[in-house]
Amino acid sequence: MRETRTKTIEKIDAESIPESLLEKYNRPGPRYTSYPTAPVWKDDFGPGDFETYAARADERATPVSLYMHLPFCESLCLFCACNVSIQKDKNVTIPYLAALKREIDHVSNRVSKNRAVIQFHWGGGTPTYLTPTQMEDLFGYTRERFAFSPDAEIGIEVDPRVTTAAHMETLRRLGFNRLSMGIQDFQPRVQETIRRVQPYELTRDLVAKARELGFHSISVDLIYGLPYQTSESFRATIDQVLTLSPDRVAMFSYAHVPWLRKQQGAFADHLPDSAEKFKIFRAGLESFLDAGYLYIGMDHFARPGDELAAAQENRTLHRNFQGYTTKAGADLYGMGVSAISSIAGAYAQNIREVPAYQSAAAERGLATMRGYRLSQDDAIRRAVIGRLLCHTVIPKREIEREFSISFDDYFAVELARLNEVINDGLLIVTPDELRVTPLGRIFIRNVAMVFDRYLHDQQMDQKPLFSKTL
Repeated sequence: MRETRTKTIEKIDAESIPESLLEKYNRPGPRYTSYPTAPVWKDDFGPGDFETYAARADERATPVSLYMHLPFCESLCLFCACNVSIQKDKNVTIPYLAALKREIDHVSNRVSKNRAVIQFHWGGGTPTYLTPTQMEDLFGYTRERFAFSPDAEIGIEVDPRVTTAAHMETLRRLGFNRLSMGIQDFQPRVQETIRRVQPYELTRDLVAKARELGFHSISVDLIYGLPYQTSESFRATIDQVLTLSPDRVAMFSYAHVPWLRKQQGAFADHLPDSAEKFKIFRAGLESFLDAGYLYIGMDHFARPGDELAAAQENRTLHRNFQGYTTKAGADLYGMGVSAISSIAGAYAQNIREVPAYQSAAAERGLATMRGYRLSQDDAIRRAVIGRLLCHTVIPKREIEREFSISFDDYFAVELARLNEVINDGLLIVTPDELRVTPLGRIFIRNVAMVFDRYLHDQQMDQKPLFSKTL
């Protein structure tokens, strides 16, 4: 199977794609970790609404996925667009963890012990900003209040620059089995410009420690399109990454959003242009395929035996706020500042500012600031976009059976709009399915955008909301 995928993708030559095509499709667009996307969500969705949908989820007795946002970092990486809090004084964790425990109490009281937690993830920020003792206390507090499956996927994002052997040993002893670490780029000039100096040797040693401790899966994050990157320099970074033999790789497109993150303006003059950025992406694609990785989609690669690869093969792959996941069908409960939940046909997001989050959680146990109630149309379009991004194909009959619609009638307007991407060689449409071509996989977000009603109805603000698709 790997050879077939590799050959079809390798037929795409960056030099053979007209610059006009790159310019045409390299425009702002969602990553579709949710549909509808966050700019559509409403401020009239509050804690009471969260509790209503939590009750519905509990009635359905679905499996549970937990996410906790730990926002603190010791220093700011200039490329970062995440919700982080830069704090040198680590005493800030004391009131934050107290508020988080209050939220854990409140949410766990609305999740039956008959519902198994099949996934638990700590993100940030830098979760290993916490001390090993604090990590043990927080994990134990959570585990006492939810029913964890014996084979639960328990993951954490770590920063090799601040993660110690004691952190690693504690995490493994607690039951963490998946590790994700940011690398971004190993080239010194790039690291210095983005203010994330992380030598290869430091990362190599942390990976070795993780393998020694028996972590089941190690994934790394790279970013293409950073200042001073070239296709040649990125290949050199990937050569170093391959010596680490990660199980999964996320190769994200740098999201240049200085209107949201002012610090990104510091290196705006040194970013690669669109053509060079595509060559950098192409270099990454070729390098990982040549090394035997499977291209899962958009920005993810996995070894052939990895669960992500198996999920794509048997069409159980799912996409949520953490990217691609194998845990389809679980309700996601996000806790912590800015965390997002996806439960029973609704999205809910917590307050984004740490002090306000702490006050709200302490007062009520919840800090919901906005959310969204999905309509039937939203559910249909979410299913279509999800199948496209996860499996590169939309089986019409499958959608028709699930939602009792006629696909061609329901999406008559969208099918007409698709003529443009069909003519550009991105999509093949037959009476039974819509299938993205090898070229279309590169521009798959653009294909998905055709089915986004809110983009075409212009129900979102006119100011820039999304990064470019390439």
